[in-house]
Order: sequence, then structure tokens, then C-alpha cells
Amino acid sequence: MGIIIKPVITEKMTAITEKRPNRYAFRVSPAANKLEIRIAIEGMYSVTVKDVNTMNYSGKHKSRYTKSGLISGKQAAFKKAIVTLKEGETIDFFSNI
Repeated sequence: MGIIIKPVITEKMTAITEKRPNRYAFRVSPAANKLEIRIAIEGMYSVTVKDVNTMNYSGKHKSRYTKSGLISGKQAAFKKAIVTLKEGETIDFFSNI
């Protein structure tokens, strides 16, 4: 499995990218460190990474009531990386659609 799982494209991240056009978020492997993330982004998108910030999210327990009773489950834990690029560089996620 690769280091970069998928880019995070949400309303909140789009607002951050509009305010600071050189910041992007990615969901990454929980075992990846900042140096590995930097090398993977630079190799995949041909850009220069200035800074990498990572966040670990723990899995949450969820439950809901249904006709057949209580159903319990757990959301998966994941790691997110906010990547800051060099001034003037951008990543276009929708170029190959």
C-alpha cells in the first residue's frame, strides 16, 4: 500500500485552499512520517513541498437504534497531512477527469 491514500476535498479544506492557495490535505498511511510524505507528494505531483503538518485521528465508537435492536460499530482511525507548497505552485486534482 502506498503512503498517499487520497486527497481530502471537503468544504472546510476548500475554504482553507482559497485563503492560502498553496495548502493541500491528504489522507496518508498511519505509519508514514513527514519525510516520507514529502517525498511521495513531490514524486507524485512534481511540486516542491515547503512544509508538512500531520494529524492522527482516533477511531470513534458509534451506535444506532434500529428495528432489530442496537447496532454498534467503530469508525476507522486515520492520519491526515496538510502539505504546504512553495509559493506559486499548485496541484490540480481534477486535471485528468
